Amino acid sequence: MAEFGKLLVLFGVVLLVAGILLILLSRTHLPIGRLPGDFLYRGKNTTVYFPLVTSLILSVVLSLVLYLISRFKQ
Repeated sequence: MAEFGKLLVLFGVVLLVAGILLILLSRTHLPIGRLPGDFLYRGKNTTVYFPLVTSLILSVVLSLVLYLISRFKQ
């Protein structure tokens, strides 16, 4: 049960850091979420947003960060 508690605390810290980063990034006025290739459809009663390019860029950045962390951990 102690391991589960540690996992929850770690998850909370990760969410806290991610939230702080999102707040700081929103103040820099970077076009994250509004890049060319992010699809937006506005109908009469619906709006569908699919951030394809933003998702790909975030995936590559997170993959590189996790790769570098794993390399330094060895």
